[in-house]
Amino acid sequence: MCKYFEKIKTQTKFVILMHPKEFKKVKNNTGHFTHKSLPNSELFMGIDFSNHKRINEIIATYESYILFPSVNAINLTTTNPQTDKKPLAIFLIDSTWACTKKMFTLSSNLNKLQHMSFTTARTSAYEIKVQPDDAYLSTIESTLVVLEALHTHKIEKIEKVQLENFLNPFLEMIKYQKELINNPQSHAVRFKRHAPK
Repeated sequence: MCKYFEKIKTQTKFVILMHPKEFKKVKNNTGHFTHKSLPNSELFMGIDFSNHKRINEIIATYESYILFPSVNAINLTTTNPQTDKKPLAIFLIDSTWACTKKMFTLSSNLNKLQHMSFTTARTSAYEIKVQPDDAYLSTIESTLVVLEALHTHKIEKIEKVQLENFLNPFLEMIKYQKELINNPQSHAVRFKRHAPK
């Protein structure tokens, strides 16, 4: 999928926190795709980040938010989040909802971050994976909504074509996997077994 990446340079730092279960699926993981598409991003794998040196450095240096829908979350769609002179950092948790809850519970530093949410009519294009609800988006789809909102608030200046192409690796992955499901033999790799010498 590498040839499909639309790299977008941002002033905002994106921090992707990946659960170990998701890390095992790194080749087709949308958190990994997001990281590869955003040069100003960092990706960390783990569950408890309380004493993670680099993450705590980012929290201390940036005006930091974590993308998590809660009653106290600021709505990025309608609210400009940049209220400080510090640069902006947005943390994204890449895991299932059950694993996300555990990461929140164990990571005391994440608990202190301001929550961020958004409003969108977009529904997930993740046809090969059952989502818990129609409103749930994958990590890369959620990031696109965030990028669009940051552009609207003039925090970022992103070309329209870049936003339009941002999901390309994700959409191409889905297309490829559907082809495998519908016609597995067309992509089968045959190996000839040789007797040991």
